[in-house]
Amino acid sequence: MPRTSSKAPKSSASTLEPAWSIPSLREPRYSQSLERGLAILSCFTPKRPVLGIADIADELGMSRSTTHRYVITLLALGYLEQGASRKYRLGLRVTDLGMSALNSTGLREHAQPYLEELRQRTSYSVSLAVLDGPEILYVDRARSFRRGQGQEGPDVRIGSRLPAYCTAMGKLLLANLPDSDQRELIASMKLTKSGPNTIASKKALRDELDEVLEASFAVDDEELAKGLYSIAAPVRDEARDVVAAVDIAVSSSMISIGELVDALGPHLVSTADRISARLGYRRDDEQS
Repeated sequence: MPRTSSKAPKSSASTLEPAWSIPSLREPRYSQSLERGLAILSCFTPKRPVLGIADIADELGMSRSTTHRYVITLLALGYLEQGASRKYRLGLRVTDLGMSALNSTGLREHAQPYLEELRQRTSYSVSLAVLDGPEILYVDRARSFRRGQGQEGPDVRIGSRLPAYCTAMGKLLLANLPDSDQRELIASMKLTKSGPNTIASKKALRDELDEVLEASFAVDDEELAKGLYSIAAPVRDEARDVVAAVDIAVSSSMISIGELVDALGPHLVSTADRISARLGYRRDDEQS
């Protein structure tokens, strides 16, 4: 199946910077306590959302007593929560920080009216996401109000993460990475079957990403979940880098994949271009 309904200049994008990093040369005022607290928060991932003191201590190479002291502090401040099992998960204060960071970039603010307009025009769910390592992070989402729209796939909302390799937005963002970054990310991935058509071979994924880069458009044909289609287009900034992706997601019971690409693809690309323009991007024919 062709993976395109629009062509645009090839671009590259970088993954988001890590939430914390350790400088090679520590300054006199560098706080090791703060470093350890942030390192504890970074232990929690989508694959390991719940951890005990022993899990964290072993991963970071700290004593359990020291780990427990830091965890109790993070718990008191609302950055961690404790469940009935006496294990811990990230608290809502972490989500608040993440959303504040996303809002500070202006991306969500610029995109929101255009996403709502696209949702109104198509009546389907539309989303905006960025690449964060091997996953996409949902920055904004406007849900479908169409009657009969199915609930296929995961319950996605702002702040949700999904594997990049089996989503239209993820494939588009991966395709626009520099070659070395893309190779490194794909090498670290474990491609597991999520939907009937999930790409399970890394070679097949690389071939698919080449097509996506050429087309500047991506399709998810039941790769994330059975009965779910989506199409994605790139959002570029003033430097012409792909910094985000916009998608339309629909139930296969509502429309065929061909109709989705042909009928709604141009509207999606137009929306992505308008958001890009707000970020300072200009097409070749608009360059002075």
